[in-house]
Amino acid sequence: MEYRGRLKVQCFNGESYVPVDKCKVTINPSEANNLVVSSGINLETDSIGLTEPLDLSTPPLEYSQEPSDNVPYSIYDVIVERSGFQDVLIRGVQVFPEEMALQRVNLIEMGNRASRAETIIILPNRLNGNYPEKIPEETDKPLPPPSSGVVLPRPVIPEFITVHQGGPEDASAPNYRVMYKEYLKNVASCEIYPTWSQSTIRANVLCIVSFTLNRIYTEWYRGKGKNFDITSSTAYDHAFNYGRNFYDSISEIVDEIFSTYVRRFGRKQPLLTQYCDGKNVICPEWLSQWGSKALGDQGKVPYEILTQYYGNDIELVTADQVKGSPSSYPGYNLTIGSRGVPVRSVQEYLNRISDNYPLILKVAIDGVFGESTASSVKVFQEVFNLPITGIVDYATWYKISDVYVGVTRIAELRGNSRFYPPMENRLRSGARPYFSYPKN
Repeated sequence: MEYRGRLKVQCFNGESYVPVDKCKVTINPSEANNLVVSSGINLETDSIGLTEPLDLSTPPLEYSQEPSDNVPYSIYDVIVERSGFQDVLIRGVQVFPEEMALQRVNLIEMGNRASRAETIIILPNRLNGNYPEKIPEETDKPLPPPSSGVVLPRPVIPEFITVHQGGPEDASAPNYRVMYKEYLKNVASCEIYPTWSQSTIRANVLCIVSFTLNRIYTEWYRGKGKNFDITSSTAYDHAFNYGRNFYDSISEIVDEIFSTYVRRFGRKQPLLTQYCDGKNVICPEWLSQWGSKALGDQGKVPYEILTQYYGNDIELVTADQVKGSPSSYPGYNLTIGSRGVPVRSVQEYLNRISDNYPLILKVAIDGVFGESTASSVKVFQEVFNLPITGIVDYATWYKISDVYVGVTRIAELRGNSRFYPPMENRLRSGARPYFSYPKN
């Protein structure tokens, strides 16, 4: 049986959600593939910055279902070229069988910047790569002193997170300012396989969210005088690979539960949910990635998987504040027949987004959720890889908020270089335009 996966590429202007059309996208198989695959495929991005999905050969599905030395994905190189922007070369895009892979490309306008191409190398997935094992830590972290002014009454979901691409003491490694949800999708795509069950993916994403929010809430690195929130070293934090592709199966789950975390009963801070792979490293008191896979296959729900490893004295909590969002989720789904201020807000946001995404038709801003609003929501969901329901649920509300903020930020992007973290950080740190394996 021949297995196939799919890959699509979406191009944006810098770190915004403003699409870039007419990008020439060339996809070549990597020399690392042990497959007979097509080469030199040329595509072009459309008005929403997106290529058509491309079917590609992959290894068998069973390679990702049990621990083994077999690489469960095929590897492709992607070249993106567009007049007025720097070329981008991405080596090692990973495509799994029966999964849709999405490669987001943040194009940098030429301006007065150097014209050399940006090169990104995607490292092996942690489950079949050579990464350092996690150094155990105490889960209860001291908070900064109240006089510091940084202690929050409860965890808040950040808009951005600053990631140090290396170990905490590696001063030569660059920092990347990444949208928080993009960070979670990146880490989950580095850490686990998208072919696993939804319950297993959810349990692992909840661990990634909780660990990340613990680092931010306790000011773990900031309190030590560092200028970042978290590192990419698996000895300390999570695997993270700037610019890597992620997957629809992971993306949809992150969009739904990005603000939900694990904590002990009676505690404020998110639990530092440490974990290991369960194959090369055994960790009886932490989540085992392969162990969680087996539990998900047995039909266990995410909470049951988590209690299996962290005990029964945990709860799942959803943060009530998301930074960067123009307004908070109203607490209920918006659907045909809904009325009021939240509906009006969605209509206003969609109309502004439609300036950059004309496929999303403008609607009357009347606070009434009718058929036309539902149709625009469906198109939005299709463009941004959400379940196409026409209902504004939690995930859709915050994705609309994200994109609205992103498209209105374009003026800042053009006038302020700090919104171009990839090139700026490389030039400042002297880092080479590609990545090596994470350092301890």
